[in-house]
Amino acid sequence: MQRRRLLAVAAALVVASGCSSQEDEAPPGVSAPSSSASASSDGARAAVEAYVRALNSRSAAGLMSVGGVKDEEWSRQEAERILAEQGGRGWKIKDVRIQHDMGPDVGSARLLAEDKAGKPLQDTFTVTRENGTWHLTVFTDQPGEPGKETTATDPPRS
Repeated sequence: MQRRRLLAVAAALVVASGCSSQEDEAPPGVSAPSSSASASSDGARAAVEAYVRALNSRSAAGLMSVGGVKDEEWSRQEAERILAEQGGRGWKIKDVRIQHDMGPDVGSARLLAEDKAGKPLQDTFTVTRENGTWHLTVFTDQPGEPGKETTATDPPRS
């Protein structure tokens, strides 16, 4: 999927999440519904947990795996930038909320955590399932495919 499409999906998720109140994850201490949506949430939740492990261990390979990107120069550079900004902080997950607001294979994840000093942290991701594997959209600098035109995202001029 092209980077611009992912960004468009992410933007649509932000708009849709303001209108959607259906959550597949139950609050802590409350049983979640046993359905295929709940099973999907478990896979997306595991991806968020893998992301936190990659940050805490400063693993570029772990970030690329959870981001669903190939190990290439651009992805290594972006992984290193992410790790420089957020890695090694000892994130401890407090809550993860998954919403399948765009269908069974695309949704959003909201992570609430705290660092090793007890400072609250939060992040929101687009989660996508490709070939049965859940990924987080954390890489934004993915180059377009060679030979394919990209869609313009500049605002129209009057």
